[in-house]
Amino acid sequence: MYRSHHCGELNASHINTEVTLAGWVQKSRDKGFMNWVDLRDRYGITQLIFDESRTEKSVFELAKTLGREYVIQVKGTVIERESKNTAIPTGEIEILVSEMTILNAALTPPFTIEDETDGGEDIRMKYRYLDIRRNPVKNSLLFRHKVAMEVRKYLSDLDFCEVETPYLIKSTPEGARDFVVPSRMNEGQFYALPQSPQTFKQLLMVGGMDKYFQIVKCFRDEDLRADRQPEFTQIDCEMAFVEQEDILNVFEGLTRHLLKEIKGVEVAKFPRITYDYAMKTYGNDKPDIRFGMEFGELNAVAQHKEFPVFNTAELVVGIAVPGAGNYTRKEIDALIDWVKRPQVGASGMVYVKCNEDGTYKSSVDKFYDQDDLAQWAKATQAQAGDMIFVLSGPANKTRAQLSALRMELATRLGLRKPNEFAPLWVVDFPLLEFDEESGRYHAMHHPFTSPKPEDISLLETNPGKVRANAYDMVLNGNEIGGGSIRIHDKATQELMFKYLGFTPEEAKAQFGFLMDAFQFGAPPHGGLAFGLDRLVAILGGQETIRDFIAFPKNNSGRDVMIDAPSTIDEAQLKELHIQLNIKV
Repeated sequence: MYRSHHCGELNASHINTEVTLAGWVQKSRDKGFMNWVDLRDRYGITQLIFDESRTEKSVFELAKTLGREYVIQVKGTVIERESKNTAIPTGEIEILVSEMTILNAALTPPFTIEDETDGGEDIRMKYRYLDIRRNPVKNSLLFRHKVAMEVRKYLSDLDFCEVETPYLIKSTPEGARDFVVPSRMNEGQFYALPQSPQTFKQLLMVGGMDKYFQIVKCFRDEDLRADRQPEFTQIDCEMAFVEQEDILNVFEGLTRHLLKEIKGVEVAKFPRITYDYAMKTYGNDKPDIRFGMEFGELNAVAQHKEFPVFNTAELVVGIAVPGAGNYTRKEIDALIDWVKRPQVGASGMVYVKCNEDGTYKSSVDKFYDQDDLAQWAKATQAQAGDMIFVLSGPANKTRAQLSALRMELATRLGLRKPNEFAPLWVVDFPLLEFDEESGRYHAMHHPFTSPKPEDISLLETNPGKVRANAYDMVLNGNEIGGGSIRIHDKATQELMFKYLGFTPEEAKAQFGFLMDAFQFGAPPHGGLAFGLDRLVAILGGQETIRDFIAFPKNNSGRDVMIDAPSTIDEAQLKELHIQLNIKV
């Protein structure tokens, strides 16, 4: 063994003990007759001391050659430290070194291996193996491990069985583009990497596994928006002979277990809201309910006056911002500019100051009197000292714009506290959504989602009104999990494919294996998948998932550390029967 103890283990109880340590040189302080070295490993830091009067000369001189990140092994005696450091567990002691071996010299790292580093994100991603040595990244990975172990423990205790499903599968239309893999042995044919194990977990239910889970990599070749990764990890789960309520109870229980065990937070029963309520009240289907600022619709009290902008709008809607009544005109104009940005897309914004004396001052005083504005305040639940911001236009677009403003204001006001947790369920999603570009309906979740039995008749007359047996779990404004009760009979699945625009031949070619399986006694079943990366980041109090992934890709989907993706040589292309046709 290279060490008898690790670098976070020793304390005053070990004084006069002979020990062997190994690790990396964090820093060295050479005072001429005395040299101190901080030795670091995954567990912590221990101070080493090389004393000209007590350390063998060859060892003392060797210590002077040490650079940052050198890998060394030392032997010595634990002694009491004169200048104690209460900030670290080993701060009462140090090691008087008697022997030292340099196991590996190191180049000077391109950035400091400290909690607060001087390295930018690009350079740290290029040298990710160095970045992992820093406490923030190292602790994030250890935190992820802790969450994963608690998930496995909780589900295993409920009789779930972890089953691995294949990575080389058939390409199927599930929303995003597939990553495809050419098959050398089957000329001109391709595997796809799974966007999720959806059909396999359904087949496991047909196979009688009853309760399945898997912590599994998934792959989507989609344009990367902020904080997205082309490969991500799901906690994938499925249960047989269950209804929606059974699944909500199990996975609400899992989330409560994680909050208690990982964060020490007790959460009562999760609130449940419908998709329609979420969109009407918060402007999106993953609302952050740690704060208020719920939407107030103003059509009835703002239209039919003399203000043409509102009169011609499909929707007039506002929010009351607590304590913002003292915003200056400069601050208000900056927010108006913010909502006009292309990323938000509003054409303008109306504001109303709710004065402490009960009066109102607005940017549209020319068109609305105090009684009108009092009705706006009532609709948005505004109080004295608040500010009302109002947007108008097409309903869906305007709700999305106001939702973006609501989240931005909450961030600026410090209302999105990372150590406060507000989970909820969003239920009763639409089964289908209409795509203007293709001119047809698409599954809002996936083609295997069961419609509400009472809504099936609407497929013929009003498909956009059909509700799905689908549900999402939302935590702090992020969708952390989603699932549904699945279709488990061939007739209903064929009907679903029909309304999604599949011909019988296309449905059989793509999903014939699943349709066949349904004819051999498929049980009622349903499930849910959590996004592990996002869940871990939120529990860790962070907005970004990247530091909770050991080797992430950048925003272009590249691994800049290993320089992937990369070209392959002609011999490999020929073996795979691939000819490139790249226009320069």
